Amino acid sequence: MLKNIDPALNADVLHALRSMGHADTLVISDTNFPSDAIARQTTLGKLLHIDNVSAARAMRAVLSVLPLDTPLQPSVGRMEVMGAPGEIPPVQREVQAEIDRAEGKPAPMYGIERFAFYEAAKKAYCVITTGETRFYGCFLLTKGVIPPESD
Repeated sequence: MLKNIDPALNADVLHALRSMGHADTLVISDTNFPSDAIARQTTLGKLLHIDNVSAARAMRAVLSVLPLDTPLQPSVGRMEVMGAPGEIPPVQREVQAEIDRAEGKPAPMYGIERFAFYEAAKKAYCVITTGETRFYGCFLLTKGVIPPESD
């Protein structure tokens, strides 16, 4: 255990998040996403895990250390429901609440069509799979920056 680090974040995930640069993207995926096959095509080239937690819980853990690219609002994409792109299922509403909490203000997600999401995921830095069993629990985050402290 480490102080002030969410216990859901394991060493592999922390290393990947720290290694990412500004504007790199990462995927948080549900259990139905082809995570391993997609992860092999990412920059990192291997699948990461935050096991046995929901997508919202994984999002909370990741956003406890990862800045979002706030000038690029919105900076979190969600996989759209096929045939109903405007529908926001409960899993996505829960994740939206975690994003808003982390940002301290509303930060709406944008929709990405399912097959376009797969293609964007292949270009990501990494894929983190979760224990989320509900459909459409897949998200694409863009890493931001932490500004220097003023003297």
